[in-house]
Formats: sequence, structure tokens, C-alpha cells
Amino acid sequence: MKPQFEERSPDAPVGYDAEGRPLYAAPQAAPDVVNEDPQYHEQPQQIETVPDTMPRIVHMTRNPSPEKVVIPEAVKKRHSDSVRRYPDVNLSEAEYILRDVKRHPIGMAGAVIGGGFTVLVLAVALAIYPAYPTQYYLPSFGLATVIIAGLMILVGLGVLIAVWVYLQNRFYLTNESVIQNIQTSLFAKQEQTINLGNIEDASFTQRGIFQTMLDYGSIRLSTEGEETTYRMSYVSHPKQEIDALTNAVEAFKNGRPVEDD
Repeated sequence: MKPQFEERSPDAPVGYDAEGRPLYAAPQAAPDVVNEDPQYHEQPQQIETVPDTMPRIVHMTRNPSPEKVVIPEAVKKRHSDSVRRYPDVNLSEAEYILRDVKRHPIGMAGAVIGGGFTVLVLAVALAIYPAYPTQYYLPSFGLATVIIAGLMILVGLGVLIAVWVYLQNRFYLTNESVIQNIQTSLFAKQEQTINLGNIEDASFTQRGIFQTMLDYGSIRLSTEGEETTYRMSYVSHPKQEIDALTNAVEAFKNGRPVEDD
């Protein structure tokens, strides 16, 4: 008779190891884990969603070596000329000065007339000094000459300083911005730079017969956002300067080359 072999279940062990653990002919699938907690079956699983209104953060890589903007040779030449002519003005790599807006000489009239009148009075006093009676116990003519001459020199220096401070107040129109230099005293100076794209309004004012006849006045610039206002008085030909500035601002905002009129 042929020996009969007992058929085994594929899940039945084929033997046991030395420690009595079953050995199988094929790997066995892990049994399903069933959670016996009744609350697990009663409460559905909730998935938290992010509203569409929440801001999304997008991380972008930055080019470690950005391309350098090519500056035309004509712009480089005008920039070099501006740096040579105005070494104290801070200009960017492609920036050059279009207009140098100066103040009218009428603004120096007060200091010059006042100083000249004072010097004249001192000179007259020195000329008639010998005619003073001696009973007033005045200093000698030589000492009086030194004192009066010293006063005249001080007045002259004061007038020169006032004129120099006055002439330092000016602003420059460039192809990118307006640069205003403000000099309030011999050792007090301030510089303000306004980008052409930030200028919202530019206007000028002339009041009275003298300003109209001598063609000088005040200009006013206001910027958007911070509502800052910049003013400069005693500007020569204010309408002409405002027209050039307005055209420059319009060209800059529209992406056209900014050129002098």
C-alpha cells in the first residue's frame, strides 16, 4: 500500500524551534488590530482643514548670482560728469544730474544791505572821531581805529557767512530723484532725497509784485504714503523748474527715459 500523507493547512506550522515557537513555510500576515473601545466606533474621525482665507507661505529660492544690470555708455558718461561737477552729491551708479536749481539773489539782500549799512556807519564814526571833544574821555584815535576796524571786519565776516549759507540751500533734479541740500548755519547741514516715483504733487507759488517782476518764488513737493511736504523758497524761475520736475516725474513713472527739457 502507498503511504497516505496528511494534507496540511497553509497556515499551519511546519515545525517548531528549540524554544517551542512555531515555524511556518511562508510569512504570515499580521493580524488586524481591532480597537475594542466603544467610543472609537461611536465618534467619527475629524479631519482639521485649513480655510482658504488663511495665508499660504511659499518658499522661493534666490539666485545666488543675480544678473548685473547693463548701464549704457551714455548714462555712464553723464554720471561721471555729474560726479566730477558735484562731488558732494550722493548719486547712484546710473544716476546723473539734470538740473541744478539755485536760489534767487534777492534772498541775500537783507544780509548784504544790513551789513553794508553797519559798515558805513562805523566808517563815518571813524572819520569824524577826531572831531569829538576831548572832555568825553574817549580812547585815543589809534585805539578807536583798531576797535572800529575790528567791528567792521566782524560785520563783513558775518555777511559773508550768511551769503554762503544762503547759497548752499539748493536742490538737484536727477533722472531718479530730487536731492535737496538744507544749510541752516555754518555747521548745520541736512540732505533729503525724494524718489521721483514717490512724488505725488509739485507746485510753485509767486506772491506780490516783486516776486512776479523778478521771477522768483517758492516750490512745494509732497510725497504719497507718508504725506511729507518739502519746500524751498527764493527759487529762481519757479514755473520753469516745476515744469521740468513734473515732466521728469511723469516720464519716470511711465518707464520712459528722464531727460532734461
